Amino acid sequence: MESWKAALVFGLALLDVVSALNDGVGLTPHMGWSSWNVAQCNAASARYALDTADKFIALGLKDLGYEYINIDDCWSTMNRDSSGKLVADPQKWPNGIKAVADQIHAKGLKFGLYGCAGVKTCAGYPGSEGREKSDVAQLVEWGVDFWKYDNCYTPCQQNPRPQTCQNPIGNTKQYYAPMRDALLAASNQRKIHFNLCNWGRDSVWTWGATYGHSWRMSVDNWGDWASIERIGSAAADIYQYSGPGGFNDLDMLYLGSSKINANQEKLHFALWAIAKSPLVLGLDLNTISNHTLTIIRNKGLIDINQDPLGKAATTFRPPGAPAPVKGKIYPYWAGPLSDGVVIGLAAGTQAGKYAVEFKDVPGLKGQTVYEWKEMYTGQSGRGTGVSFDIALHDMRVVKVLVSAA
Repeated sequence: MESWKAALVFGLALLDVVSALNDGVGLTPHMGWSSWNVAQCNAASARYALDTADKFIALGLKDLGYEYINIDDCWSTMNRDSSGKLVADPQKWPNGIKAVADQIHAKGLKFGLYGCAGVKTCAGYPGSEGREKSDVAQLVEWGVDFWKYDNCYTPCQQNPRPQTCQNPIGNTKQYYAPMRDALLAASNQRKIHFNLCNWGRDSVWTWGATYGHSWRMSVDNWGDWASIERIGSAAADIYQYSGPGGFNDLDMLYLGSSKINANQEKLHFALWAIAKSPLVLGLDLNTISNHTLTIIRNKGLIDINQDPLGKAATTFRPPGAPAPVKGKIYPYWAGPLSDGVVIGLAAGTQAGKYAVEFKDVPGLKGQTVYEWKEMYTGQSGRGTGVSFDIALHDMRVVKVLVSAA
């Protein structure tokens, strides 16, 4: 990063992102679980929702801040009822949605559902286009806390509309505005986290905070290293758009995927955490490995993600470091915290020794000696910088206390 850009990093990071909903929801990135990556349509059921809620408690995840149990596509029947209302699939929800939401709330957790801005969801179930007010009334009645809103079967130059339109009619803003307005109108009855899933189209990060509480800034995470590189590197360029009430959503954490190794899991979680992405698990908690469980229970990284300042880390270029390469994970990251600064050192392209002097880190210009702690190894110290030997695709995250003299 050029020197003038480096000087702006923390100045821009102090810009306030004001959500149009401004309702106290999403002041920090949301944390939870989503059903899709577990078993796609087969996971959109009461059984998965309630079992996951129990696992949140048994595994200590609730105590760490994981709270949303979100059911993705395929939870409804293929047709609305005679009154035009959405119908929960009775095979998957024998006691209905509200009964499950009530049980999840009784456990001190929150419940989310999935909808779509088009005429159908991505899996072909009823979408909410033209029925936003009615659908929100149902969400309120059922006690839903989170609403993921997808971008399939929306207005398109092609007719009939395809699932994924490459030549849309208009801007995705206009697809999301009616649902935002319906949620705002009902917010005195129930405040619902509105997650825009428009796949990063129309530079959603520049306007997402005026429409919802979080927004997907890319196409899907496919659970491989290429996805982590693509999404993680892109987050550096849009960090300034995240803040309390509205955050860039880097998509679900695909931990436990057979396509990534143990080091890649650590970088995946750590980078999402410091970029202030929502931390949403996309895996079966019944089969989670001890390695992955240790990562998602890393309280230090969670605390950084949930820091009330809500400002995302981005890349910076120390003296002598190479320039960032588009689409690759850059080694040097930093961002402000309410009580310090976070530094990320990522071996995105090669293993080796990664070091940084504190005087070269944006936000640490006032002095050169600081107290620090690394979140994966637990190492701590006091000095003028840090240095780590890092294996390929692994990462170290250091919290530096600004109050140290």
